[in-house]
Amino acid sequence: MPALPFPPHILPFHRLNDGSRRPLLLLCDHASPLVPPDLNGLGLTEAERLRHIGWDPGAAALTAALAQRLDAPALLAGVSRLVIDCNRPPGHATSICAESDGTVIPGNRDLSAAARRLRAERWYDPYHQAIAAELARLEADGAAAALVAVHSFTPCLKGGAPRPWPVGVLWNQDGRLALPLIRALRGQGLACGDNEPYSGRLANHTLDRHGQAAGRLHVSLELRQSDLEGTAAIAAWADRLAALLDILLAEAGLADCAE
Repeated sequence: MPALPFPPHILPFHRLNDGSRRPLLLLCDHASPLVPPDLNGLGLTEAERLRHIGWDPGAAALTAALAQRLDAPALLAGVSRLVIDCNRPPGHATSICAESDGTVIPGNRDLSAAARRLRAERWYDPYHQAIAAELARLEADGAAAALVAVHSFTPCLKGGAPRPWPVGVLWNQDGRLALPLIRALRGQGLACGDNEPYSGRLANHTLDRHGQAAGRLHVSLELRQSDLEGTAAIAAWADRLAALLDILLAEAGLADCAE
């Protein structure tokens, strides 16, 4: 099991940099490969659960590094996306997958509606309730907070062509933070994907719910997993992204911690 920036016991979510007053919240929906003991590993080997189908490798460590550099709080979902995907609304076809990237998930097959509701109540609801509560804390003085979601993507999906982007920026209808970030990354010579390798118009539930619906600044980051292997690579990306986000948030009036 890889080292994670939170305790190994299973909780619906974990907090990092708790108490920071900067009006910025970092989120990691797919931070953990952990499966609750009562689900018996979903019928998969540990090797299968540690594939990209079970979590976003490197994303939790990058989120932790960004929280430190930006002096911002972070919330990380505590269970594998195979238990329930916290970046999908409950009831969505991909909320609890019976198959992912060619792997059948035995523990997710033929689930009753009651079993699906229970997973949402145990793992999805507390995470999203914590996001809402943290935003309320950060916005207690009346100033709106920004949201940054951190994900990672497999370099090649389902035997397809290698994905050429080291980083992608996802957004739906509000590009106030995403578009300047894309320009800045491309200005550094990077092949930055604009709604690649996934479209934020199709898979952006967490930010749609807590960002777009409330008019908050928000953006979703996707990093190629092969570029997040090792502490040095994660630190380099954290340095780059934190510097750019600091500039963009300053321009939006969100540079400093609340007094």
